[in-house]
Parts: sequence; structure tokens; C-alpha cells
Amino acid sequence: IALAYITGILPIKKYGQHSALNMFGEYSMLQPQQLAEYAGFTEPEVREICELYELDFEQVRDWYDGYRLRGAIPVSERKAAKSGEYEGNLFSIYSPVSVVNSALNGNLCNYWNETETAEALKEYIRRNYDGLKEDVAVLMQGRRIPCDVTTYQNDMTTFHSKDDIFTLLIHLGYLGYDSVTKEIFIPNREVEDVFRQWDYLFQTLKRSQKLLEATWTGDEDEVARLVEDAHMRAGNLTYNSEAALSYAVRLAYFNAEQYYTLIPEMQDGRGYADLAYIPSPKYPNKPAILVELKWNKDAETAMTQILDRRYPDSLEKYRGNMILVAIDYDKEVTSGSKEYKHHSCRIERA
Repeated sequence: IALAYITGILPIKKYGQHSALNMFGEYSMLQPQQLAEYAGFTEPEVREICELYELDFEQVRDWYDGYRLRGAIPVSERKAAKSGEYEGNLFSIYSPVSVVNSALNGNLCNYWNETETAEALKEYIRRNYDGLKEDVAVLMQGRRIPCDVTTYQNDMTTFHSKDDIFTLLIHLGYLGYDSVTKEIFIPNREVEDVFRQWDYLFQTLKRSQKLLEATWTGDEDEVARLVEDAHMRAGNLTYNSEAALSYAVRLAYFNAEQYYTLIPEMQDGRGYADLAYIPSPKYPNKPAILVELKWNKDAETAMTQILDRRYPDSLEKYRGNMILVAIDYDKEVTSGSKEYKHHSCRIERA
């Protein structure tokens, strides 16, 4: 080795799309190459530690595993790798600090130390920068989302999109990254616990699930209450905006996308339903959901429009297993009225 330059957790800073230091072989959490197995403890090493310190390996794996790093492929194995028959370069990596602490004191828990950078990133999520809040909530359900890691400038402050923030979280260990599918995910129980401590996100996730369940059971009052709560969170400056209500309702129902495909403004019969939720192939028994939004009228009027314009016709295959949701908000009611910022809801099955 003629020269090694150690930066810490981040790669060398990029100024623009192309780094001037292009003669370096760079090793990072995204491209560990030959150093993949040294980025943390490997599974055989953790098994040995668990045996030595009498820890339950399955529990340790649940808490601290989850990082999947792909290393270099030996020349002798590259033909097998092309045909998908070689995975010797794929390593399950565990957090060394967490494994060591659990071995020394016998307690499996969260040993994560949050940094000032993570605190700053929470502000981006809290302000829902570029739709971050919804995506983090999806990740907390154990799902994956695509991420473009190529635009990140390798510093703690330059963010042009949510993908840049996610890429920093990969480098900091808050997210795992699948280099084959180009997707991110929460790697293990320890990191999930960190995200759950960001309480406003978890509460948003719980409210969304409650709204979905209230819709399934036909609880009109609960649906109206939860939609109103989501609309309030849209902010007073944009509250009396049709776009704000539509966005608020979509945000309130984002947990539904675990079970459904969302089609906004789907053409049905003689008009357009504001939101249509079509059951995914994994959940064929879930009811289809059509949502119609109205201003300054009432939920009954919105329901009449759904039926008169025959919105359910294009979802004929779900007839008998379809929920029609009509939501209204009267923006003309004065702030002194008990009906101020009050939403109404009607639910029918079709």
C-alpha cells in the first residue's frame, strides 16, 4: 500500500458529481469490496461469542444482525456468481459494540448511541422533507423502498433529495442497503428501536392503521375524527386548500399501501373517484376502497355523487367486497363555532 487515507464513517467528500480524487480505491458501507467481512462481526464470529458467553444466538441475530454487505468476488468464482450459484461474497454483519456489550453484561437491548447528525436528520423527517415521513413509516412496517445512492455528496449537510438523507443513514448504520435490488430497509430490532423512539413517526403509523381498521369496520365517527386530525397536521397556512385536504387524507391512509395499490383520481362510471385503493395480489380478500372528498356540502352529498356517477362500476370484480367512503369538510364555518374544522363521514358497502 503506497497510501491509505482513513476518513471515518463517510467516503471522501465529492464536489459535484465527479470527485477529483478518482485514483483512490474507496471502501464504504455501500462498496466495502475486499473489506466487507471486516466492517463488523460476521455470523461465525457472533456464533462463537454466543457460545463463549452463553447467549442465545437467535435472539442476538434478531437484535443486531441485518446488514448485508457484498464483498469482492474471487476470479475463480466469477462464472458461478454470474449464474447465481455463488454467494461467498455476501456477509451478514453485526454491530461490534452492541454484540460486545451484550456479551459482557448478558442483556440484549439497545446500545445505540445517537449522534448530533441523527438529531439533525430527525428535523428533516419531522418537517416531512421531500416526503420523508411517509417513507420512514413504510420502513418501520418492515418493508423496503428504492433508493438512489449515486447523488449523495458524502457530507453531513448537503442534501438535494430524500435519497441523499437515506444514503447518509446507510453510512451511519441506521439503514441497510441491498446493492442488487437498490433498496433500503431497517436492518434489525436495535435500529428499529431507535426509530420507534422518534415517537411522532410511530404515532403517525399507529393512527394510520387505526384509520384503516375503522374504515374496514365502517366506523364513520372514528374515520371522521382521524381524518380531521390528519388535516390539522397539514398546517393552518394551507388548511383551507383542496390540495391540503387531499394530501392529508392520502397521508392519513398511507398505511393502507401495505395492502393496496393507490390510484388517485381513478376514472369510474361518469366521473373520477378522488382516491381508489385496489387490493394487492398478496391480500386479495381485502375490500376495495373508494374515497370521495367534498367541500362545503356534506358527506351524504359526497356519497350520493359516488352512487349517481356509478364510481364502483370499473371495480365490478370487487362488487360485494367494496367500501365507499365519503368525507366532507365545511371551510366556511367560523372559528367561534363548535363545528369549526369539523369533518363528517359516510361509509357504505357495495
